[in-house]
Amino acid sequence: MQHILPDNWQRPKGYSNGIVAEGKLFFLAGVVGWNEQEEFTSDDLVDQFRQALLNIRAISEAGESGPEHITRMTWYVTDMEGYRDRLPEFGAHYREIIGKNFPVMACIGVTALVERRAKIEIEVTAVIPQR
Repeated sequence: MQHILPDNWQRPKGYSNGIVAEGKLFFLAGVVGWNEQEEFTSDDLVDQFRQALLNIRAISEAGESGPEHITRMTWYVTDMEGYRDRLPEFGAHYREIIGKNFPVMACIGVTALVERRAKIEIEVTAVIPQR
């Protein structure tokens, strides 16, 4: 995987501007912050984010992939101000669960998600290198 940064550009914090990768594509559907039984244990945005990342890691591992293979993430958040206000907490959970992999990302504020209690939903694309 090659991270792309144009000359004279400042390195973005927490994501990459572009990535070039070769391998098998792995797409994860929108993942929300509920547990294995599809039950929410918290209505807190950061708690749901942490659980969504754990879910992403579990799905990735089931597909013989891992956080290091993630090339793209799109986050849909129902409370953008809450997200902005708690960025350090988001960063701490991200580093704990995903590590120091910084895919291309977008974070989009939305009014609602399909799952009524969901505060965040994350779509993921990964590229598993050829063996």
